[in-house]
Amino acid sequence: MTCTAVVLCAMGLLGGTASQAYADPKPGDARDAKPGAERGADSAEASLKRLQDVRKKIDALYRKAERATDAYNGAKEQVELQQKEIVKLARNIDRTQQRLAALKRQAGALASAQYRGGGMPSEAKLMLGADSGAFLDDATLVRKAQQAARGVITQLSRTKGELEDYSQAATDRWERLEAHRKKKESARRDIKKKIDAAKKLESRLAAKEKDRLKKLEDEEAFRTQQKWLDSGVLKEISNKASRFGKKAVAYATSQIGKDYVWGAEGPDTFDCSGLTLRAWQAGGTTIPRTSQEQWRQLHRVAIKDMRPGDLIIYFSDASHVGMYLGDGAIVHAPRPGRQVTITGAGSMPILGVVRPDADAPERDLGHR
Repeated sequence: MTCTAVVLCAMGLLGGTASQAYADPKPGDARDAKPGAERGADSAEASLKRLQDVRKKIDALYRKAERATDAYNGAKEQVELQQKEIVKLARNIDRTQQRLAALKRQAGALASAQYRGGGMPSEAKLMLGADSGAFLDDATLVRKAQQAARGVITQLSRTKGELEDYSQAATDRWERLEAHRKKKESARRDIKKKIDAAKKLESRLAAKEKDRLKKLEDEEAFRTQQKWLDSGVLKEISNKASRFGKKAVAYATSQIGKDYVWGAEGPDTFDCSGLTLRAWQAGGTTIPRTSQEQWRQLHRVAIKDMRPGDLIIYFSDASHVGMYLGDGAIVHAPRPGRQVTITGAGSMPILGVVRPDADAPERDLGHR
């Protein structure tokens, strides 16, 4: 009897739900035009589409921020370089000024000596002098003195020219320094604007939606990585790390879990190129600061020839970089709000691969 009651109750509920779902909708009540399950599916689909749109907007903002970060890092590097050049020029100017002062004193002493000699013409001295031999000795000394005076004047003129050149170079450096400072500040504002906008978008999401957003990112990365692997690229990659590359890989992987912060070079936080910079310093090689300069200056290798420790440059503007670990994986600092992590080497559009230790002697390239 209890079972029968439960079955009847269930049938009643199903029947009621069905009759309510398929009854003619009341005027103006369009929500009841679809079955509950279908409305739920539509709602879930709309929610997913909204999240995908949010993810695309956030990705676009962080990509723009990453490009601005590269501009910021490049300007920062140039500021530091110009400051060093200005210090060097200032030292040269100081040394040249001291040399110029010494030459002026020497020229003054020569002028005084000439004045004390009365400036008498050589012919008059020969005619009035009793000892022609002494005169000739004096004439030889005079010629040497004149030659010395001309040498001092030449040095004086050349030193003045050097001083003017150094001063002009210092002025040029200051102008470049100010230009790079302005560029750096502009990039900093641009980065903050983009990151703040991305964070604002994320802050509007509920906790469950944020989790779903992270899953969508991971799913997209997985699909891209799988497509890259399906191309058969790993079948061609079999190289081993150099001993320098091993050290760089060891450093980079030991930073896993540390936060991404734009412009950071460690030791507690990193941006993408800050991580590769420090990793390769640990490997004994100094490389450019930004991913764009790493792409421009370092030796390029084909994907099939890459080995652990090589740097993979991403996106058409070379705005992101990761370090290849082998087996189709990289370690990288992804973006603000994320930590240094391992992901698929093909999870982003690859621009190319560069090798920091390409110039190292072959005998130093150890193998695993």
